[in-house]
Parts: sequence; structure tokens; C-alpha cells
Amino acid sequence: MRWARTAGRVVLAGALLLAGYAGPGARAADGPSDSDGRGPMTLVTGRDLTGYLKDVLDGWNRTHPSERVKLIELPEAADEVRSQMADSLRSGSDRFDVLNIDVAWTSEFAGSGWIAPLDSRGLPLNRLLPSVAGTATFHGRLYAMPYVTNAGLLYYRKDLLDREGEKPPRTWAELERLATTVAAKYGIDGYAGQFLPYEGLTVNVVEAVQSAGGEILSGEGRQVTVDSPAALRGIDFLVRGVREGWIPPAALTFKEEESRRAFQSGKLLFLRNWPYVYSLASAKDSKVAGKFGVVPLPGPDGPGAGVLGGSNLAVNTHSQHRRSAADLIAYLTSESVQRRVLTEGSLPPVWASLYSDPELIRRFPYLPVLEESVRAARPRPKSARYEQVSLVVAAVTHDALALRLTPQQAIVRLNRELGDVVRGG
Repeated sequence: MRWARTAGRVVLAGALLLAGYAGPGARAADGPSDSDGRGPMTLVTGRDLTGYLKDVLDGWNRTHPSERVKLIELPEAADEVRSQMADSLRSGSDRFDVLNIDVAWTSEFAGSGWIAPLDSRGLPLNRLLPSVAGTATFHGRLYAMPYVTNAGLLYYRKDLLDREGEKPPRTWAELERLATTVAAKYGIDGYAGQFLPYEGLTVNVVEAVQSAGGEILSGEGRQVTVDSPAALRGIDFLVRGVREGWIPPAALTFKEEESRRAFQSGKLLFLRNWPYVYSLASAKDSKVAGKFGVVPLPGPDGPGAGVLGGSNLAVNTHSQHRRSAADLIAYLTSESVQRRVLTEGSLPPVWASLYSDPELIRRFPYLPVLEESVRAARPRPKSARYEQVSLVVAAVTHDALALRLTPQQAIVRLNRELGDVVRGG
């Protein structure tokens, strides 16, 4: 999965060129006892594909000469980023001070004792979209600060629906009907998401399950709750799409970029993907530029409940400069940074006020839809063993999508295998 275009687009992005930050930041809740917690730091992230991060840190370094930040870039692939971070943290190394982590890793890293709780004083938590803060907590404590958010959107061919006198779907039934009838009339495929067996499929499945009112896990990952009529309804929706043909077989090989290219080349009527697709599909070389729109993901009876993506900033438990690290997090999550994250990085900000800014809406007309989607979205299942949880969900549901399991058989297997994960078996 591409680091910059995953469920989280979690690269520290474009728009962080700030200067003049002088306010006090947050504090690591349990600071190191052998120093005052201040000094030079490292910030670790996936590869910075935007090219802006160096300027951002240069700005910090000019105004904080005794607390300079060194950038450490890991490879682009998200699984490799997580692996290298986890290996270093597991060893007790203090090599990384501030970590830019996918929101789905927060519970795992916190549950493993790798990241320190944060004191919320000095952090703009009251300025965030309400749903976003939940990605940064574990067992009721704040372990990270939301930096970038994300939620899936439904992209649709507005030109074709307009020609047929149809509105974009708000329910699964409407999507199925249009994906079957209108798509066939124009010789294109109906619907696709990210259905290769990887984290993207886990996200698509969780979205379907929770849109139907179900859950994969509950109780901060301590209870398996997938064996429910709602979860069965969500998985059956996706399996039915493959069985009936309005989800093409090729979609079972799609990650974000493959699905984006299929839609952008005019081969799909509907696409579930992240907001980054909007600017690419609007480019001059896009076959659907000016011909598509976006709406919230549909659900069984109305708009669905997406999965929150994005990235959080956290502090290594073993950092010797945790006070400086907490101040850096406050700097990177200030309002000015959030505005530039959107305008320069085309990434969804976490500050609620930016979604109603008239100037920004003129530049980014999808913002109202994105805000609605983020507010309705929920975090992925919280678990200290999230990696294993995701692997199980992706593997089992891909077998169901490949029609090797019925939805009922998939639920039974998910219940059993997730139970083994939760129990540590």
C-alpha cells in the first residue's frame, strides 16, 4: 500500500511551512526523570513525497536552535514503515522522538507501551472534528494528536447519471440498481473499492459492517462482535456485488491506485476511494475531468458510516526529549499548519473550522461532502493486536469475495479466528 495514498495518506504533507510559533505546547504526561525533557529530536515518517517537510522543519529549527529536529524518512510502503517503527520501539531505542503513525496503529503502539500518553494542555483538541479525536485515544487516555484525517467518498459519473435523469445513490439498493442498469447501458463496470487482501480491504469491509449497524470488535478490542445479523448484511452486500457482476472480478486485485485509475480512465460508474482522488481525476489528462461528482458512502437505508483514515503524531516512550517533542506536535497541529496541509498538500485537515471557510470551499468544492463523511466515520477496530486483526479480516473476506466462502461461512471463520487473536492464541 502506497504510504502517501493509503487509508491515511499519512505522509507529513505539503503544507507545513510555518514560522513564528511561540506558544506553549502539550506535555508528555510522564516525562523522563533523567533530564528536563528538552533537546534535539528526530521525527520519523514514511517517505515525504511532497517535498515540503524539509522547509517545515527548517522553520522550526530556525526558531528553536537548541531543539533542532532531524527528519528520518522510512520507505514509502506503509507495511514497511510500520515494521521499522515497531522494530525500533520494541527494542527500547530512543532513536525516534516523534512518530507520524497511521491512525490504525495508535491502539497497537499504545497497548504495547511504545508511545507515551500526552497531556492535552496546549493541544487544540476542542478545535477538531468530533469523530477525529477518538483515533488518538486508547483505554480512555490520549496517546497521540490527530494531524491528518480522511474518510472514504463515493465518486460517481455525474454526466451519465444526469443523462439518465438519475441522482447519485444514497442507499445500497440504489447503488446496486444503477451499477447494474446504467453501467451496462454504457458498457462500463458498476462499482469498485479496494478489494485486494490487504489493509484497504479491511477498511472496505469495516465500512460495510458498521454502515449496517455492526462491529468487528468492541470494548477497545477485547470482545469479538462480528457474529451478528448486521455484520452478515454488510459482508453479503459486497459478496452479492461480485456474484451478480456489478462489482467486476478485476476489483478483487485493486488497491487505491488501481481503482483510481479504473475510474479515471472511464471504466467505472462508481468508486469508493479517498479524497486525494478528486484532484487527480480533475486533471487535464483525466478522461472524467468535469464529468464526476462525490457524495457520502451509501448504507442500507441512507448514508453509511465510513472508516476514519489519516495520521496521528505520537511521542516515543523512551525519548529523552519528550517536552520538546510535545511542543513540536503542538506546532505541527496548529491552525496555520492545518490550512496549508489542505491548500498545499490536498490532505483533509482535522480542524473543524476549515471545512466552513468560504475561500477554501471555492478551491475545494468537495469539502462539505468530506466534512459530512468525516463526522459520520468511525475509527477502525481498536486493538493492541490490530495488525493481526486486519490480516484476518482481509484474508477471510477476500475468500468470500472470491466466492470460496458464503457470507455465513465467512462470519463463522471471522468469529473463530478473531477470537484467537483477541485471546492471544
